[in-house]
Amino acid sequence: MTTPLLEMRNIRAGYGIIDVLHGVDLVLEPGSVLALLGPNGAGKSTTLAVASGQIQPSGGQLLIAGREVNGAKPDALARAGVCLVPEGRGVFPNLTVAENIRMMTFSGTSYGEVADKAYELFPRLGERRRQLAGTLSGGEQQMLAMARAMATDPALLMLDELSMGLAPIIVEELYSQVAKLAEGGLSILIVEQFAQTVLGVADRAAIMLHGRITRTGPPSEIAEELTAAYLGIDSGGH
Repeated sequence: MTTPLLEMRNIRAGYGIIDVLHGVDLVLEPGSVLALLGPNGAGKSTTLAVASGQIQPSGGQLLIAGREVNGAKPDALARAGVCLVPEGRGVFPNLTVAENIRMMTFSGTSYGEVADKAYELFPRLGERRRQLAGTLSGGEQQMLAMARAMATDPALLMLDELSMGLAPIIVEELYSQVAKLAEGGLSILIVEQFAQTVLGVADRAAIMLHGRITRTGPPSEIAEELTAAYLGIDSGGH
């Protein structure tokens, strides 16, 4: 049995005295992609906040590569290879693409190495390297956020609502890169509200409702359960 890269055991967490997560169990195997699906307010982003150290759980265990890390600060988890691309991109709008990427050399990697990796992953960023990040399209900003994340050479990449507000063709392009990263052995946890695209790259999927994981299984089985009752989308996935 391999040790899961990320494991949550009966995690309870929230904001102040209000719990949002009510005993979440989640397992991400090394080198696999797990899609965490559910409607707004289900607790998906809170789950990522716990996994990245931004929120301390009030109960249960958080384990990274088999080691309990309850109480670890976000920077300590980042050094351990945990990287979160938050909803809303997280780029510096007043810096150029190249300057955004240069910000990621704090981890000790040379700028040349970081830039090469970024432009290989997303050639369009290479073409836009002198452009201010705030003037990029939403899809290009998302590419830049992912390129910045990959510059830290993470062991665990977490993506929060990658497709938010983007045209389907851009979402498809982003997910083809996610699939490539997964093929390279990266472990990825993806939170999405709309499920169809992510299910194409996921190895396993979990449905979250009201702060609990209600079902985990292969994407094909989960897809059959993503009915209007769950996610408020029609069976065509719109």
